[in-house]
Amino acid sequence: MKITCFGEVLWDIFPEHKKIGGAPLNVALRLHTMGINSSMITRIGDDILGKDILRYIEERGMPTHTFQKDSMYKTGEVQVLLDKENTATYTINKPVAWDFIVCTEALRDEVKQADAFIFGSLAGRNEVSKKTLLQLLDIANYKVLDANLRPPHYTVELLVELMNRANFIKLNDEELDEICTHFDIHKSSFIDKISAIASYTSTNHVCVTRGGKGATLYYKNRFYHNNGYKIKVVDTVGAGDSFLATLVSELIKGSLPQAAIDYACAVGAMVAASEGANTVFTQKEVMDFMTSQM
Repeated sequence: MKITCFGEVLWDIFPEHKKIGGAPLNVALRLHTMGINSSMITRIGDDILGKDILRYIEERGMPTHTFQKDSMYKTGEVQVLLDKENTATYTINKPVAWDFIVCTEALRDEVKQADAFIFGSLAGRNEVSKKTLLQLLDIANYKVLDANLRPPHYTVELLVELMNRANFIKLNDEELDEICTHFDIHKSSFIDKISAIASYTSTNHVCVTRGGKGATLYYKNRFYHNNGYKIKVVDTVGAGDSFLATLVSELIKGSLPQAAIDYACAVGAMVAASEGANTVFTQKEVMDFMTSQM
């Protein structure tokens, strides 16, 4: 199995420290820690922060051949603030290097070879990276959209296009409500909203995360639910990214949808219970965690 991710690689700047992040990179790193062949298409500045990112990735044994370097624009940074419930809010600097990812034959080959191509809306905020993304979507085998809505960094027009081109759409519950408002979808129940999104976009695979309440997966005309795991939240950065990485890889491997969403929710919960987005867990640790919650 090979999965390629596209978009932002950056530094999350917390009040007391900084960590390497970016939703698609968090997904790629989680896949890599699970032993899956993963790669990350992005662009970094030719600066100290960019060199530190390359060193970080290389130390973990993940390839960096699809990292482009930019001599004009800096490596991305995001200011992260945590509220009393340790939920993160973000201030995303622009323009930065990952806004200018250029489509090349090497990138096209990378995407053609991948079983899945994972991307978000944020990488479409600039015309250069947007153009590259749309070109790569033309040749991708299985397209996974992590909406990752970050106002004001997206337009409804772009969101509609990306959702219509995706084979799998992942949202959180707030994004589900926001998109239903944009699309003028008036449904009262959670399930009906998901069904409406699937119908509107002709997408048979939709997943919505619900924070501590777990997640719901619509997969091949059936619904699957997980009600979440009891944890003490440390920070939520990267929890949804690890959930997505786990869910998509499990489904591609052929795991039953219920088993896939249960395992993915466990990984997401364990990330939320630890500091940062890229804490490494073994499969045994995840299974032990799940057993302890029964």
